Amino acid sequence: MRKTVVIHQPDFLSYLGFFHRLLHSDLYIVLDDVQFVKSNNSWTHRDKIKTQNGDQWLTINVKKASRDTNINEILFSDTINWKKQNLDLLKQNYRKAEYFDEIFPYLEKLYSHDYEKLSEFNMASILMLMELFDIKIDIVYSSTLKTTQAKSERLVELLTQVDATHYLSGVGARDYHKDEPFDTAGLKVVWQEFKHPIYPQLHGEFIPYLSSIDILFNCGIKRSREILRSI
Repeated sequence: MRKTVVIHQPDFLSYLGFFHRLLHSDLYIVLDDVQFVKSNNSWTHRDKIKTQNGDQWLTINVKKASRDTNINEILFSDTINWKKQNLDLLKQNYRKAEYFDEIFPYLEKLYSHDYEKLSEFNMASILMLMELFDIKIDIVYSSTLKTTQAKSERLVELLTQVDATHYLSGVGARDYHKDEPFDTAGLKVVWQEFKHPIYPQLHGEFIPYLSSIDILFNCGIKRSREILRSI
């Protein structure tokens, strides 16, 4: 019996392509016990929204931590009221969106909870978006599974423990992917085919690869579900 699995870090308010992968999977392994990386290519503690001046980061402020700290150990900063800043930024830039009144209460509820850790808040954001997109799949945390390897070999260990037959990967992983461990384990690697849809947006020319909340604000829950399933 086929069982398709996605493995991905718990990113903040992820973009549409991530949920496209979940839509075509049976299980999501949350890669929560890997190093938190805060760099120009990091999406774990931030994502982009659209403003009158183009795209802009919506950021979670976190406490400084040593370089080898895992994602599930990262704590929020208590020196900046980032929750209020985020909600104000969202309200400022999406209040004229057609479905603002439908979507904003979900975000207010998300931000109202007193989570201590980044991973907890991020997973709450993912679960919220899964609900809005009507995606129902099982979830397992990598921190609850036993592994001894790294990189591709570790992914294979995780997949084997959940009885996966297929691994659905984003194309960004091609640069460091190795076929041999998957072939040896009898696992089929499937590369995601995702063409970003164009939908109505505020503030001028269309910008792709924003947080999924952009499509929800502009298209609403019903239409966003239809667009995601049409890709």
